[in-house]
Amino acid sequence: MQVGEVIRKYRKSKNMTQEEMARRLGITAPAVNKWEHGNSLPDITLLMPIARLLGISTDELLSYQQELTTEKIGEILKRATTMLEEMPYQDAFAWAKEKLEEYPNCESLILQMAVLLDAERTIQEIPDPETYDAYINSCYVRALQSKDEKIRKGAADSLFHFYMKKREYEKAGEYLNYFSEQDPARKEKEAQLYSETGQIEEAYKTYEHLLFSEYQRVNGIFHGMYLLALKLEDLKMAHLLVDKQVELVKCFEMGKYYEAASRLELATIEKKEDQVIALMKEMLAGVSLINSFYESPLYRHMEFKKPGEKFFEELRKNLLKCFRDEETYGFLKSRLEEIQ
Repeated sequence: MQVGEVIRKYRKSKNMTQEEMARRLGITAPAVNKWEHGNSLPDITLLMPIARLLGISTDELLSYQQELTTEKIGEILKRATTMLEEMPYQDAFAWAKEKLEEYPNCESLILQMAVLLDAERTIQEIPDPETYDAYINSCYVRALQSKDEKIRKGAADSLFHFYMKKREYEKAGEYLNYFSEQDPARKEKEAQLYSETGQIEEAYKTYEHLLFSEYQRVNGIFHGMYLLALKLEDLKMAHLLVDKQVELVKCFEMGKYYEAASRLELATIEKKEDQVIALMKEMLAGVSLINSFYESPLYRHMEFKKPGEKFFEELRKNLLKCFRDEETYGFLKSRLEEIQ
């Protein structure tokens, strides 16, 4: 909010005309009009009188300038944490409230302070903790208006959990709209809602979809790091990352085919003939079991489209063709008859 907008807002809240404000400040009405329309700014010597006249602090009058640095926000939150530890909650709460009034447009501070106050009242045994609901939630609602997606989602997350604790599930569900349909954070919250409202099958299915997509995401991260290691010719790191991919396959019960596939490329790069041949055989033997994770209890509520025999025949045929590629596997030329 620009300084002129602040002046107009508080002048009108006091039912004061531009002429009356000008008279009390000893200036002309057109000067006030120019401030409010952003055509000019008040002289610095008038800032304190304007703030007193409107009943606000100079910080609030100049709130458009009060976007705090990360360091300053950290200092304020650290002070608030200390006060919450050393003082009665209601006194620390009052101090925090005053501090937020000094910086009414600092959305990051508003959100983080609200989270701190919210968390602390659940840790401490304070009388009537629900009496603070309205103010803390109003801070979250203010943060929901932010242009910063991270702040909006943080506020929505806090409000979702607040209403979940209150068992107001319909209200909690409204805040899912602040997360995209593909956001894992939304899916996890949906699963919690299903669970709490007795929709156990839907909760399981949602968690299983999350689990399956998480395997793909984390596996992709490991593979990306593996490719970087290869670029740097850091084979030690490459081996570590391949081992992690194999552990991931086992943890998520994806099957033997994917274990062998994870190891094949690095073994090929290092031209370890026996290991490459063994891995090729494992993959060919595991073609029919490539979708063995369908049968895993981890995914028992998910519905997979099962491929027909033609799919497996084509996959095996393509693997054999790939394994006979001269450029990649030429070092195995004398042993290719071992691969059938």
